[in-house]
Amino acid sequence: MNWWENAVIYQIYPKSFADSNQDGIGDIKGITKHLDDLQALGVNTLWLNPIFLSPQVDNGYDVSDYYQIDPVFGTMEEVEEMIEEAHHRNMKVLFDLVLNHTSSAHPWFQAALTDKNSPYRDFYYFEDDKPNNWGSFFGGSVWEKTDDGSYYFHLFDKEMPDLNWTNPSVRQAMVEVAKFWAKKGIDGFRLDAFIHMAKDDFSKQGKPETQDIVVAEEYFANLPDVQMYLKEFRQALDEEFPNLFYLGEASSANLSLALDYIHPNHGECDAVVTFRYFEEREQVVDTRLPTRFQPKQLNWQHFAKTMDEWQEAMNDIGYPTLYWNNHDMARLISRFGEEKYESSQKALATLMYLQKGIPIILYGEELGMKDWRASDINQIPEDGAEDFYHQALALGYDKDYILEMMSHQSRNASRGMMPWTTQTENEWLGGIQPCTQSYNDQMKNKDSMWHFYKELLALKQTPLFTQGSYKRLSMTPYAYERQFEQEMADVVVNLEKTTLTFDIAEGSKCLLLQNGLKEGRTITLYPYGSVVIKGEYYE
Repeated sequence: MNWWENAVIYQIYPKSFADSNQDGIGDIKGITKHLDDLQALGVNTLWLNPIFLSPQVDNGYDVSDYYQIDPVFGTMEEVEEMIEEAHHRNMKVLFDLVLNHTSSAHPWFQAALTDKNSPYRDFYYFEDDKPNNWGSFFGGSVWEKTDDGSYYFHLFDKEMPDLNWTNPSVRQAMVEVAKFWAKKGIDGFRLDAFIHMAKDDFSKQGKPETQDIVVAEEYFANLPDVQMYLKEFRQALDEEFPNLFYLGEASSANLSLALDYIHPNHGECDAVVTFRYFEEREQVVDTRLPTRFQPKQLNWQHFAKTMDEWQEAMNDIGYPTLYWNNHDMARLISRFGEEKYESSQKALATLMYLQKGIPIILYGEELGMKDWRASDINQIPEDGAEDFYHQALALGYDKDYILEMMSHQSRNASRGMMPWTTQTENEWLGGIQPCTQSYNDQMKNKDSMWHFYKELLALKQTPLFTQGSYKRLSMTPYAYERQFEQEMADVVVNLEKTTLTFDIAEGSKCLLLQNGLKEGRTITLYPYGSVVIKGEYYE
């Protein structure tokens, strides 16, 4: 059994996790200080968002030097100490590795800009003229004009030029970066945006061709050469570091592609994160405004169907990733569960994390953290945000209401400061962090979210919930069965706004975990109640 098959991954957004020197920005020493707290929760694997040297145009995903730690987070010595201290607690460490692009401040790109004959010119994509109408994920064209009149390619911000993976020197350079950190002792990588490493022929135009700008993902996402690059990258590392874990960010990958990426015979990723679970229904509050910043609702039927499909398809191949939150989306409790705050999060955590798969917990989720809220439109970086804001103001909407609505749809929504104490400020991000019961307060309350997550994660790490089979039982209530050898358990969650009552099956032995439960001869689940019932399995 691979070590990562029993992983409970805890995602740390370093700027927001723990500020040890009171400068308003989280840092490495802050992470090291709280390793015991994370171990007590049941975490055994840490994933850190990028901490490399960066101009911070995209909060570290624009790397200007892969071999240096950004001083805002600390020193190399502090990182080495953090890794060592984590290992002393039998905790693994994953680093976020940005494969698709660098910062425009990276020496490679600076050399490419200043000298057309530099070998680094071919580390990126340069064209004499703009060849197509492809659009960037961050707005505008993927092509940016340089001072010499040529154009370079960027899928994200213009200050984040894409690397040219057709160049063997680029591929070798990224292997050397990964080896450097593996030698420092890290245990794996979260591969950022790897699905974009291959690009199609630049002469192809996005549809419709009459549009000036089209986000034409079919030409730069999940192309066949991505798997070739991944396989070569991993083979080069496996020779020296055979036990590294590779978690790929495959945001738009469908089930078929995900299976290709994680298949043990392919030698690419061990697991991938997909955004396909969370199909949202547009909830148009006002037809006079664009839908981009209006509230969304989860399509529960699609969610249930998708989860079942991924569970079944991966049963003999690998493990799905199980998550509700990450740094690019609004937090669970603010998206789906504000009506019954604590009960809904406990229920949804039970529903998600006791399935077969690898749980990924976003920092603060175990405290029930809500979304950060902007206090000024300048704090919302998305393309089109200012236009939406002024349109809504012109229609008579209150400024605070507009900012609250837009904050939920912002990339910054989940990036507020971790509330270790009641005194929590968002100095680096600005804005407001709605009140959440702090870590210190929750430690004193045995019914708190933190204690519930601790029980849940302890249950998750038993063989029944790591290796056991999965079978859906019912949609209402949302129920499934886990079975391993002679053990069996049913997980039942009430997603309705009314109480649900049902009998416990004959042979059931005990309640392993419960939330919002009235127990008697029958089980009564209050709205957003959940229960895990252990029984015995007989063939």
